[in-house]
Amino acid sequence: MNWDQPAPELASGGRPNVAGACREALKALVAGLGEKPFRAAQLFEGLYVHRWTRWDQFSTLSKALRERLEAEVDLAWPAIQESRTAEDGATKHAFLLGDGQQVEGVHMPYADRTTLCISSQVGCAMGCTFCATGQMGIRRNLSAAEIVGQVVVMLNQHRHPEGRPVNLVFMGMGEPLHNLAQVMGAFEILTDPKGLAIPPRRITLSTSGLVPGIRRLGSYERRPRLAVSLNATTDAYRDRIMPVNRAWNLAALAEALRAFPLAKGERITLEYVLLRGVTDSREDADRLAAYARALPSKVNLIPFNEHEGAGYQAPEEGTLDLFCRILTQSGVAVMIRRSRGQEVGGACGQLVKREPELEGSKD
Repeated sequence: MNWDQPAPELASGGRPNVAGACREALKALVAGLGEKPFRAAQLFEGLYVHRWTRWDQFSTLSKALRERLEAEVDLAWPAIQESRTAEDGATKHAFLLGDGQQVEGVHMPYADRTTLCISSQVGCAMGCTFCATGQMGIRRNLSAAEIVGQVVVMLNQHRHPEGRPVNLVFMGMGEPLHNLAQVMGAFEILTDPKGLAIPPRRITLSTSGLVPGIRRLGSYERRPRLAVSLNATTDAYRDRIMPVNRAWNLAALAEALRAFPLAKGERITLEYVLLRGVTDSREDADRLAAYARALPSKVNLIPFNEHEGAGYQAPEEGTLDLFCRILTQSGVAVMIRRSRGQEVGGACGQLVKREPELEGSKD
């Protein structure tokens, strides 16, 4: 599979679908309709500032144009197929796409912000043994429009108030660097100051460690913050739990991260999932501290989120505290990331949509 090819066109009946469209696509649409160029800016504002979902809401357009758009152009955002809310307030949504595939995203409200965890692919090819998404395998890439659609739909579903900060994390289904062209296309729409206007510093892309993709991401002048799912401190164990390490081991990964261009004060986030008896020894903590000190980095410690068929367990609290203490005493910036939405399968590593015929019940 060519990982940077967009998903197939999903418009029904040959009609264009503008939900999630970029400025250039809207300009082309307007030109094709014989309308004046400024109509494209009005469409963009309606889609991303007002987040309108029906043509009759586009009050900046003439009634005749609204009626023509209703007849000739689709405005079809991904549909929420299922939602489950955890006691901590996090809600996992399953989105139905135009071709019948489904992906998941998570809405996480905090006192001072909202964080959205979004997907970049249907499934994932990386095969990390502790991740439920890896059990799906890969089905296809998402288009930039489908990525943006997850954001717009979740903001609308939860009645997101104007002015409330939004953080986006590409930590849902898929390896974002396997679909970099579409991810960065979505990034341009998401950060457009006359649209959703999410600051680039509030968007984080998490990779399993695709070294060529890290280099390509670094070539973009405007880009998300970088996080790397590390999860082991020796090649022997990382080979075992993350097949990507067999192609680009810890040394190759460190070399790519040292060369990654960073803004002043910016650091790479090293994500470390602790697996009881596998990657949570005191020696692991010492090696993680040494690895992190050699990079402009900070560490997120993530207790493993247990799920069916994983074969791993979460670490004991004492182990987590020891890890945190060793890293701190070594001069490494560290935080413990308690994943939200665990009981509804919305936590880190738990997102998965199985084939319908294999599902005995809803997730």
